[in-house]
Amino acid sequence: MDAAALGAALRAALEGVQDLGKAAEGDKTMVDALAPAVAAYEAALADGSDLAGCARAAAEAASKGADGTVPMRARKGRASYLGERSEGHMDPGASSTALVLEALADTAGEG
Repeated sequence: MDAAALGAALRAALEGVQDLGKAAEGDKTMVDALAPAVAAYEAALADGSDLAGCARAAAEAASKGADGTVPMRARKGRASYLGERSEGHMDPGASSTALVLEALADTAGEG
């Protein structure tokens, strides 16, 4: 797989998640990690980075996005039932998204 194809797949994944869950950035969902990851991947690709560089940029952006969910109040998904109790905790979907993208970056760097 080349960097452009993976970027297109990541973009399609983001759009699919947003379409199915009606989530946007700021809702304290996996979108808060995936959207900045896709944007960082696409920016790195536009700057001429290879697959490993694009994947690393995505992983770093996803990690920052996941960290950013800690102070948020969940507005979508199961965590939304917790209301204010969701504040102060990282969203599990954002956390797992960051972990997946970190694994992708690690694997892409091996090639």
